Amino acid sequence: MTEKERLKQIILELSYEKRKVILASGRESDFYFDGKQTTLHAEGGLLVGKLFYEAIKDVEGVQGVGGITLGADPIATATSIAAFLDGRPMHAFIIRKEPKGHGTGQWLEGRKNLPPGSKVVIVEDVVTTGGSSMKAVKRAEEEGLKVLCIVSLVDREEGGRENIEQEGYELRTIFTKSELLA
Repeated sequence: MTEKERLKQIILELSYEKRKVILASGRESDFYFDGKQTTLHAEGGLLVGKLFYEAIKDVEGVQGVGGITLGADPIATATSIAAFLDGRPMHAFIIRKEPKGHGTGQWLEGRKNLPPGSKVVIVEDVVTTGGSSMKAVKRAEEEGLKVLCIVSLVDREEGGRENIEQEGYELRTIFTKSELLA
């Protein structure tokens, strides 16, 4: 069994649920992917790091990986470790949903590892409409980072890819909903 096949198994066991939910986009759905159940699992997290790194290792000059807390946090860390183990350091960073309420009031954690102009990849657990991905891109760019592409564990195939590409960014995915449920 390949690492990707094993990760698919873990996602289907831990993260996929057939039930009615309201998504972050506000849409109603009859299924849900809770990516954190996979990304916080010991083996799942390891495989996520390896596969996200594989998905971006051909992107020229990547210095960092990150996204909006909380979904991106374990992905960014695992990807950063996988890259380091392959001799290509890529620092993880976290984008807060609100600026820090004390101290420096910063939006971005890991700032000292990524000076302005650093080239980064935005990571996500699930893309539906692409709204949260684009929010992460906007915040990263406002913080002086250069976003090269976006990578998601699962694309729900509900317009996110098209919306992201319309904004001029590439979306790479580990799985689409169709691949997972085939």
